[in-house]
Amino acid sequence: MIPKYRKQFNQEFSQEKYTQFKKILKEKSDLEPVFRISESPIFLTKEFESKLIDASDSIIKQIKALSAETLQKAIPDNCRVPNDTNQPHFFTIDFGICKNKNGEIEPQLIELQAFPSLYAFQKVFEDTFCEVYPFISEIRNKMPNEEFKNYLKDIIVGKENPENVILLEIYPEKQKTAIDFKLTERLLGIKTVCLTKIKKEGKKLFYENNGKLTEIKRIYNRVIFDELDRIPDLKTEFDFREDVDVTWVTHPNWFFKISKFLLPLLQHQFVPKSYFLHEFPKTENLEDFVLKPLFSFAGSGVNLNPTKEITDAIEDKENYILQRKVTYEPIFEDINGEFSKAEIRLLYIWRENDDYPILLENLGRMTKAAMVNVDFNKKDAIWIGSSNAFFGEE
Repeated sequence: MIPKYRKQFNQEFSQEKYTQFKKILKEKSDLEPVFRISESPIFLTKEFESKLIDASDSIIKQIKALSAETLQKAIPDNCRVPNDTNQPHFFTIDFGICKNKNGEIEPQLIELQAFPSLYAFQKVFEDTFCEVYPFISEIRNKMPNEEFKNYLKDIIVGKENPENVILLEIYPEKQKTAIDFKLTERLLGIKTVCLTKIKKEGKKLFYENNGKLTEIKRIYNRVIFDELDRIPDLKTEFDFREDVDVTWVTHPNWFFKISKFLLPLLQHQFVPKSYFLHEFPKTENLEDFVLKPLFSFAGSGVNLNPTKEITDAIEDKENYILQRKVTYEPIFEDINGEFSKAEIRLLYIWRENDDYPILLENLGRMTKAAMVNVDFNKKDAIWIGSSNAFFGEE
């Protein structure tokens, strides 16, 4: 995409530098990343960045124009949490990097979420690419690290003492994103707490902090509802659906409101046409679409090649969508002359009194397989896994 940067990176790349890169990440977090780290960043043009921002702006405006009643329909009755908020604190949008009929590289919306992604990790990730390959610094994110930290602190900690703010997860030490939890703790001075460790007294929540029972006033929530459903005999003192004296960051209802549920409602040249399964028109060809459950995470349940037999067998058709297929274009050349595909996630925050979200960072994911998931790649594949995008002039 930017030949001069791709050429220089491939010339400078070595296995020793890749090992050094991962070593620095471990030193900064005291944790080994358990997800695969791509050897390479993603280099994209400023023109492509403009297309991303244009599509995102349109999507955000369309969401803001939806009624509260429409968004409320997205929340399953058994997952509804009290004390909803007017807007989410976090907002992320995923785009595939594709080629249109005219041969132009363009983004295509894959999905969107009002759920925090790897905000702390991606900033460190970006910094580390620039440390190991200094020439990249000239096209790095212009936001200073201190400004980035202040934005995250403002949104997560707010005006509370950090000891009264927790990052909430279920069995956090077992999560693939544990490295982001650790970096968030170091950045903001908060603690990561397992849902099973939360204590409840009346409407107040507590956790044990250095041997002292400490009140929780803000929860940076990283728990996924449908993940809880898959844990047998889960015992907790606190149920999400209870009315408690805490501020949710982001409120759990927004996980459902900003989700695949919205895809059939959005229109833009970079938004593939989507339908709810029960509204899929007979004039469309099923083979042109991907089947996705509304309520799933990290690509689980996605069927790239749905058949009529599969869709007919689904009873709760209103909980599935069909999204027109897009083709990721393999344009990121590795040192062996092979090419990877990629998608990019834009990481926004949305402050409570702001009319519009603020773009903080991005997250890239690279693959050589049909799905953007390293499990589907050959074991010896390179230029696959988690990455970071840099935008510059051609």
